[in-house]
Amino acid sequence: MVLHTIVKAQVTWWRMRTRLADARGATAIEYGLMLALIAAVIVVAVTLLGENTTRPFEDVSNRGFTGGS
Repeated sequence: MVLHTIVKAQVTWWRMRTRLADARGATAIEYGLMLALIAAVIVVAVTLLGENTTRPFEDVSNRGFTGGS
């Protein structure tokens, strides 16, 4: 009876440790996914803004901007 109780306590302790370790791993994965999503949004935004800001500068350059004179 005592041995059964000790084994049951050890199994319960092992299961709790495993769940805590899994939760920390899942949290790290979630943060990694959020970081990847944020990086993708930044890349898309910079690409779109880069294309939109290139056109006005090319127009000014093609018109022969002389410094406001």
